[in-house]
Amino acid sequence: MAGRECYHCKQWIGEGEEHDCWTTTEAALTQDLSDDLRDAWERLRETAVSFGEQRIYASHKAIMFSRNSCYFFVRPKRNFLELCVFLGRKLKTPQVRRSDRSSKSKVYHIIHIKHRDEVEAPITDWLQEAYELSDVLASKASRARVKSKPKRKSKRISPR
Repeated sequence: MAGRECYHCKQWIGEGEEHDCWTTTEAALTQDLSDDLRDAWERLRETAVSFGEQRIYASHKAIMFSRNSCYFFVRPKRNFLELCVFLGRKLKTPQVRRSDRSSKSKVYHIIHIKHRDEVEAPITDWLQEAYELSDVLASKASRARVKSKPKRKSKRISPR
């Protein structure tokens, strides 16, 4: 039997058979959550949706929340929800497990959520800040593109 094993999910794929282990859904990622984690997930999602227009989609093992770019994502784990929030500043609080610069203008923050009651201020405030920051950064980027003029090619006179 001809075929191959998927590098990512280790599933056997027959020859000519289509396979996409990266495509998933919110439901698939959250189906095995405990009741406490499911409640926390629903509250996180409701909070994010209340901010305004955005795109929410599942990608591999995370659920992404984005406007022009991702402003936070959630990785559902067995015992907690791993929340990664992108802010323009570094937070120094006990809720933040880890943080580091992800780009010139953003710092990522890893937060573990174990219960619905944890999805309140200051975490909801940080999510709102990240949502607003994504809009600010997008407008700065578009202004920078408008201001920059295309470079002209210089005419060189070649010696004959």
